Amino acid sequence: MTTERREPAQNADERTMLEGWLDYHRQTLAVKCQDLTDEQLRTASVPPSELSLMGLVRHMAEVERNWFRRVLTGDDPGPIHYSKEDPDGEFHLTEADTWQDAHDGWQTEIGIARRNAAGFGLDELSAGRSRHSGEPFSLRWIYTHMIEEYARHNGHADLIRERIDGVTGD
Repeated sequence: MTTERREPAQNADERTMLEGWLDYHRQTLAVKCQDLTDEQLRTASVPPSELSLMGLVRHMAEVERNWFRRVLTGDDPGPIHYSKEDPDGEFHLTEADTWQDAHDGWQTEIGIARRNAAGFGLDELSAGRSRHSGEPFSLRWIYTHMIEEYARHNGHADLIRERIDGVTGD
């Protein structure tokens, strides 16, 4: 699977800009995973950490599901990879876990996220509420948070990828 990253528009309206940056960071994570074997994608960064590229992709599928389904629309299909018994399950990989499954699940959640967000205005408030303040979130806040979440994890992905095969990049 080859992913091309598209630079976000430099003079677009706010929504197009936010969606462009979110897609750019989604594409960046996919690029960091390109041309690696399942074994390499399951390789943990540095013991005792279990952080791996495949784990990051599975984590981001959970994050997409949480923010664009549970929080934004109130739909709660449950977790994909974690449970109460294993709250970090997305990072607990076995040899049975494949890139194809991780990638397909992630892309499914991205597709649902796009469809759900398309039905909301930037200032429209979510069905779900903050567990801290009790307040709902605007779609603008969710987009901004998701850009931050991907950007942070893409930094992790840079370091993991460099450790695996020396590949670096932006």
